[in-house]
Amino acid sequence: MSLALLYLQIDSALTLSAQLGILFGKDAVGFDEIDWAYSRLPRLAMALLVGSVMGCIGSVIQQLTRNPLLSPVTLGTSSGAWLGLILLAVFWPQGQTEYQAIAAMLGSAFALGFVLLISGLRNLTGLSLILSGMAINLLFGAITTALILLNDQYARNLFIWGAGDLSQNGWEKVHWFWPHCLIALGILAFAGKPLTLLRLGQAAASARGLNVVLLFFILIMSGLWLLSTAITMVGIIGFIGLVAPNAARFLGARTASSELLVSTLLGAGILLSADGIALFANTMTFDIVPTGLTTALIGAPLLIFLIRQRVGATLHENAPFKLFQGANIFTYKTIILAVCAVLTVSILGIFTHIENHLYGFHWPTEFAWPLRWPRLIASLFSGAGMAVAGVILQRLIHNPLASPDLLGLSAGAILALITVSLFFGIRISELGPLVAFIGSMSTLGVLLILGKRFQFAPAALILTGVALTALIETLIQGVLMTGTDDVYDILRWLSGSTYRVTQSQAIILMIGVSVFILIAFGLQRWLTLLSISRITASARGVSVQKSFILLLIISAGLCALITALVGPIAFVSIVAPHLASLLGAQKVTSQLFLSMLLGATLLQFSDWLGQVIIYPNQLAAGTVVAIIGGSYFIVLLLKNRNTV
Repeated sequence: MSLALLYLQIDSALTLSAQLGILFGKDAVGFDEIDWAYSRLPRLAMALLVGSVMGCIGSVIQQLTRNPLLSPVTLGTSSGAWLGLILLAVFWPQGQTEYQAIAAMLGSAFALGFVLLISGLRNLTGLSLILSGMAINLLFGAITTALILLNDQYARNLFIWGAGDLSQNGWEKVHWFWPHCLIALGILAFAGKPLTLLRLGQAAASARGLNVVLLFFILIMSGLWLLSTAITMVGIIGFIGLVAPNAARFLGARTASSELLVSTLLGAGILLSADGIALFANTMTFDIVPTGLTTALIGAPLLIFLIRQRVGATLHENAPFKLFQGANIFTYKTIILAVCAVLTVSILGIFTHIENHLYGFHWPTEFAWPLRWPRLIASLFSGAGMAVAGVILQRLIHNPLASPDLLGLSAGAILALITVSLFFGIRISELGPLVAFIGSMSTLGVLLILGKRFQFAPAALILTGVALTALIETLIQGVLMTGTDDVYDILRWLSGSTYRVTQSQAIILMIGVSVFILIAFGLQRWLTLLSISRITASARGVSVQKSFILLLIISAGLCALITALVGPIAFVSIVAPHLASLLGAQKVTSQLFLSMLLGATLLQFSDWLGQVIIYPNQLAAGTVVAIIGGSYFIVLLLKNRNTV
């Protein structure tokens, strides 16, 4: 109550007696009273409702899966809802008035279905489910970015949803939203007992008469509908569903019912506090500060604190690294075929010519050649470098779903570019790669400082990276909602494109990636031993922490250099190592070498396909590789999920 009263006083010209008069039925007269009655009060109501709903959903998801680091954000459902809204805006703009909630619901359900199919119902408590959700976030994010860039006239007005904002213009949204919140009251009233039984395990709960599948379906679908209606009203508000349940357990909530109740109350309190900070910040600047931004500024440090205190240890994974098994056909013929594939896609990139929508092949003109060879070099070496970075990180983290982007390295580069652009008034496209590189390596430095407490345990380290990534992406969304021309510069950078790489940058990229790859090959013994276990590596005379940090720096350096010049191209680092292992490259040296060739082939082919598939428009290489690699990745994981 006191928090709500304090919230109502922020930047208010009304006395407390005038506010109480309006609350007890006095008609609002004058601008200040009308603004308070029809803007501030409904905003307070919306903050309480949305925060409560998000806290309740987060607790339901975490108790159903017994995974303390799941939420609508980490499960991919928020990105699915965002994609659903964009698809509705692009392909049926007339339906936005009535069908936004349904579109968001379908998108979030589609994302959740993919995540569950990828990880399998047996892996709901492990790190693999979180990484599967983040992979879906990357895939859906790439598709969403492509749709926005190709249809900006339809999607521009939806940037506000990406940042999350609780601004209200009357009570209409509150009146529409509050009946849906009755579902949350039903969950609070009736879900405690079955969730308590579920804590005994699925088999024990079923033996006591609980229909586990039906419970999972009812609670998840109820949660998705609540999430969809909330996103429709205020946009994507991250962290609440992740932090509130963990904070509830940290404060002593032990039973299922108490955790649901305390999470709901904490969700309302956290969002109200974050929105109060946003309101105060609005008084200090002419720009609108979105609530999603201040929520992230509160939620990310809280999440990192919880990981450092107790959560990270519950998901510690130190099992030997397992590759996807495939036919053992890694021979010199495989290498020759991979080299031929690199040459083929290189020839396509150099010789393809389009004129009057007719495709042909001939040597590029003197004007085209200076533009094409930097793109070719950038795509080949970026693909090779990201593949090697993926091999290193997947073996260090002991999980073949890991990607350097999940550590926040690409997001750190983008944040550095945006920060420099805002403070110095320089366009993103005019900034040097050094700024982006510093941003990526600064993120790595923060990770290493935070990771020292838990001895760089893989699970806790990557979860800290997820928190930093989510925080940085929220900051980026806050810039996107300004609607300036810089928005599309940022989106093009986020999509990962080779078109802006200059000749000098291509040479720098080629030399830098080559040096990092050579160092990686030189340290293959360390990587092999760390892939088995830290105990084995230590017994063989390897300094575990130093070797871990050095290999992590190599992976981060590759990701930072490539992101600085090309942009984020995450799926190459996930898919290329898997393809290499399926072709029989089980040893570190063979996997590094074959992954390098496959990554170069995949990114160059994606770059060429993006140039020709919707000519005269173009799709960025990062978008195409996310769609191709993400689709393949999902099929691959469906076939091999029991081995992950």
